[in-house]
Parts: sequence; structure tokens; C-alpha cells
Amino acid sequence: MNETAEKTDLLAVTLAHTLAQEHVADIVETLNEQDSATIAHILDELPFERAVEVLDQSEFTAAAEALELLPEARAGALLSGMSADRAADVFQELDEPVRLRLAGRMDRQTRSDLKKLLAYPEHSAGSIMTTEFVSVPSNWTVERTLDHIRRVERSRETVYAIYVLDAATRKLVRAVSLRRLISGDPAAPVESVVPAHKPITVTPDVDREEVARLITKYDLLAVPVVDEGERVIGIVTFDDVIDAMIEETTEDVQKLGGMEALDEPYNEIGFFAMIKKRAGWLSILLLGEMLTASAMQHFEGELEKAIVLTLFIPLIMSSGGNSGSQATSLIIRALALRELSLKDWWRVAFRELPSGLVLGSILGAIGVARIAIWQLAGLYDYGPYWALVAATVGATLVGIVTFGSLMGSMLPFALKRLGFDPASASAPLVATLVDVTGLLIYFGIAAVLLRGTLL
Repeated sequence: MNETAEKTDLLAVTLAHTLAQEHVADIVETLNEQDSATIAHILDELPFERAVEVLDQSEFTAAAEALELLPEARAGALLSGMSADRAADVFQELDEPVRLRLAGRMDRQTRSDLKKLLAYPEHSAGSIMTTEFVSVPSNWTVERTLDHIRRVERSRETVYAIYVLDAATRKLVRAVSLRRLISGDPAAPVESVVPAHKPITVTPDVDREEVARLITKYDLLAVPVVDEGERVIGIVTFDDVIDAMIEETTEDVQKLGGMEALDEPYNEIGFFAMIKKRAGWLSILLLGEMLTASAMQHFEGELEKAIVLTLFIPLIMSSGGNSGSQATSLIIRALALRELSLKDWWRVAFRELPSGLVLGSILGAIGVARIAIWQLAGLYDYGPYWALVAATVGATLVGIVTFGSLMGSMLPFALKRLGFDPASASAPLVATLVDVTGLLIYFGIAAVLLRGTLL
């Protein structure tokens, strides 16, 4: 056993020395393929600054597990060396006893920063901001500001955005880019090179999607987060927003697939946790589909008289579900990108109504053509009233596609109005709702067109 442990330690030391010369992204990729014990050994052997750089990468998925296995002094020092926002994310993943032990090993400033960051609501600007930014008093010169940047750049998240504060009140006055500073007169006041407009700011409780929108709209490298007194308490950088939006998009895609969002990567989440995430929605959808069975039971007599109608039930149901899913996906994305707001629901309705009619007419024409071709070519005999059957299928497709488009586009608005995530209007949910309605439309039209013939 001791010999095996020695071999493992030797392998970790060798690998650590090799990885120390690699790009940090390659180190992360290699470590993600190792077990937690090996990762901890390698992080312990890597140079301190290199280990911090690795832990600072959001793609490094085993940070928390590795820190738990490291000596407490080393783990506490690494957490203190990490950027505050990333340290908060990792610290949150640790078990409570481990947090308490490591908190005593971190410096006072890190403990204070983590306490503040962890107090903000999840998905807010405060939860993803970093407290490591460059700020200078407004009475400094350009040269003094550049000297300050040189001294602190290793301990700051970014030095490309500098925040100029009122010398007396510490309120945010302006924001200036490093490029403008470098091109300015060294002896001139820093205020002489700042833009004339007020900086774009957010409060810590603003949703991270709004921060992403502002960074995109104004082409910013970072957005300062200010308190009630307009003092900067942190910044949200564009790379933090990218990570947050990838997570947000992943959650939305999972919800659109008809399940709860996963809290962990797919290959790391436990079996029973995965079942729990998926079983709820599947059960709800099954109950919804039971309504479809009830609808078919209601029309059992019509089905016995006109068996040919059953041939087109899958076609009718899938077409309605597909049109609804299309509309839902379009509207959810438009709401997420702020291309639409709640007050635009009526515009969407008036747009989807004619769109649904046109799309339904196209599918209806294809359905009628398909029945006619099969009948006339002798591929299948739909009976003496095949033309009426074709008309029933065609009219139903117009109705169900129109209804599906309207239902699929309105459901995200309704959910958002009720305070739910519009992404909860998953494609399977919309399809289930439209399936039941599709059967009612189908047999309703059949009752009108086929009365006195097949029915």
C-alpha cells in the first residue's frame, strides 16, 4: 500500500512539473481527466501562482473536491490568492465543516469579500462581481495612475477599465480605459482623459442577464457595481458574464427539453439526482397525455364508424406540437434577448395568427395531396369518401397549426406574467397541451364534414 502511495506521489510530482510549463487551459483539461486525489497532489506540487491560476478557471470542475483534500494551510492560501468572485463560487460548493476550517486559514480581506459576495441573491450582479478592480482619486495625474496600475495589476481582475472616484466622497465620477490613459499627457490630471458621459453602472441586485445586455449594448469590458451612495463595490467583467450566460443558456435548453435544470455537469451528477430532475416533468407530461387518451375515448364511437380517421392522428398531433414548439422557442429567445417585453404580447398574437394560418395551409395542402396521390395511384384505398377525408385532414391541419402557433407564442408571456421562467414553457409541455386540442379540432371538423357519410 505504501509502495502504491509512493508511486502515486511520484507520478503527481512528475505530472506537476510537466504541466507547470503548459498553457493554463491545457492544465485544466488534463486535471479534469484525473481523480480528485491526483488533482490535489498536483495542485500541491504546482508553483503557488500557477495553482491559483488553474483554480481561477471556471472550466476547472473539480476545484472544490481538490481543495478539501489539500492541507488546510495550502487550501486557505490558494483561496486567498484566487479572484474573489471565483473563490466565492468554489467556497459555496464546499461542505459546511470544510468551510469553517478553511475560513480560519484565509486572510481577513478574503473572508470579508466572500461574506459580502455570498450574501447576494443567486443570478444577481452582486453574486458574479469581483471586488478586485482599479480605482484612483480624481485629483491624481495620468502618470501617477499608470504607476499605480503597474503596482497592483497582478492582484486585479482587469486593468483595462479604471474607475475615477471623487477624492472626498469616493463616489464614482467617471470610468476610463487603459488605452486612453496611455495616450494621455503624463502630467495632466486623470480627469482630462476621461470620457464626458457618465459611466454605465448597475446595483448589486440587478439580474445578470441585464448586466450581459448592458455589456453587449455599450461594448464594455466591465460594468461597475455601485451601492446606494454611488460608491463602487465591485465590477462584473465580460468573461464573468460569458460564463454566467453559458450557464443560463444551458439551464434554458434543459428546461426546453422538459426537465429541471441540472446543478452539475452531466457526467458528475448522481444517478438518483438525475432521476429526480427528470421524473417530475415526465410525470406531469404523462398526466397531460392522459387527457389525450380521454379525448380519444370520448370519440370512440366516431373512431369505430370511421377507422380511417385513426391513420392521421399521429400526423395531426405532431404537426400541432411542432408548430407550437417552434413558436415557443422563438418567443423565449426573444424575451431573453429583450427583443420583446410583456406588453408586446398582442403584437406577437397578431403576427402568429396569420403565420399559423399560412403554415397550416401549406401543411394542409401537403396532407390533402398525400391522400389524393395514394388514393389515385392505388397505394391505399381510403374508401368512397376519400375526398372528404382529405378535406377533413387538410382543414384540421390549418386549425391545429394555427392554434399551436398561437398557444406556443402566448404561453411564455403568460408564465412570465405569473412570475415563472418563460423557459418552463418547454417544447414537450406545449406539444402535450396542443395534442389534446388537436384531437378536439380533428373530430369536430370530421363531425361536420363527414356527417351523413362515414359518421
